Amino acid sequence: METTRRVGAEDAPSTATAEGMPAARRTVDGYLAATFPWYGLDEAFTGPRRLMQVGTAADGTVQHGSIGHGDEPSVRADTGAEKQRFAVVVSMASSPVRRSGDGTGVLDATTVSSAAWLAGSGLLACTWPAQMDHGLRDDWLDQQTETAFELADDLDGPAWSVLSLPVDGVPVPFHYRESEFGWVLAGSALGGVHIGAYGRGMSAYGLGFSVIGDITTYA
Repeated sequence: METTRRVGAEDAPSTATAEGMPAARRTVDGYLAATFPWYGLDEAFTGPRRLMQVGTAADGTVQHGSIGHGDEPSVRADTGAEKQRFAVVVSMASSPVRRSGDGTGVLDATTVSSAAWLAGSGLLACTWPAQMDHGLRDDWLDQQTETAFELADDLDGPAWSVLSLPVDGVPVPFHYRESEFGWVLAGSALGGVHIGAYGRGMSAYGLGFSVIGDITTYA
């Protein structure tokens, strides 16, 4: 999958920029630049929602982005992360193999496997296994991220089951797997968008997804 640059809340300063643009506006601008619709949990979820980050190609084209629901994930286990309830929805533009923006190479196609890998690596990024020393976590994360990539490349393998969930009210089959750290799922919506999701403390079985009508309400 194409290497992308993340742009989101962590990139935006807590105060206005030198140009006078508020940080919240900088954050939502990345989402507004996308040429595909954003998905989040449907109206059955009534908890807090937030923008997280978008990923862009080298030419600045928005490739994917995430919307958080529920608690804001915390990495360290000693902050009560194991009690958190959250779900993160990843929207990814479906695209074929294509030339890079600068014409020097070829970019891989984005598929359901791409969304599954983004969701799997996202779950790992907010996971800190109990009893793990800080110095060992980087090695653990590298190893587990490679495993997540291999699993995403084998969606028909035994690690995955099929879970039907509504997308804009229409049942859609998702590839689904659980681990001790949470759950991951991935599927495709109408309109050329792949949906990935990951979470912990919230059951995936009762979730539904829908297009976000006005992303600026999340800013």
